[in-house]
Amino acid sequence: MAAKKTWMPTAAGILDIVAGSFGLICSFAFIFAGGILRMVPDVPPFMWPIFIGMAGPFAIIGILAIVGGIYSLRRKIWGLALAGSIAAFFPSWPLGVAAIVFTALSKNEFE
Repeated sequence: MAAKKTWMPTAAGILDIVAGSFGLICSFAFIFAGGILRMVPDVPPFMWPIFIGMAGPFAIIGILAIVGGIYSLRRKIWGLALAGSIAAFFPSWPLGVAAIVFTALSKNEFE
């Protein structure tokens, strides 16, 4: 017997997707800032690789949060939806905390 459907997985999925999108935007901003820093002569040369290196983890976290949000909206694979909610915590902790709580409380609604 399926559990009663509530609004919580839907809200968690939307929060995950919004936070993941923010993470991807931050990733592109780090790449852009790193490219700009590389061209500025007064900036130490070790600064731009730091910005470029920060772009990769933010992109991975953003993609994981978006994928987890999609699975939360579909109410499939609770573990992946929870992983996406945890990943959403890093780009935006208020959205991530709410998504984690909503996903954890709605575990019985997932297939």
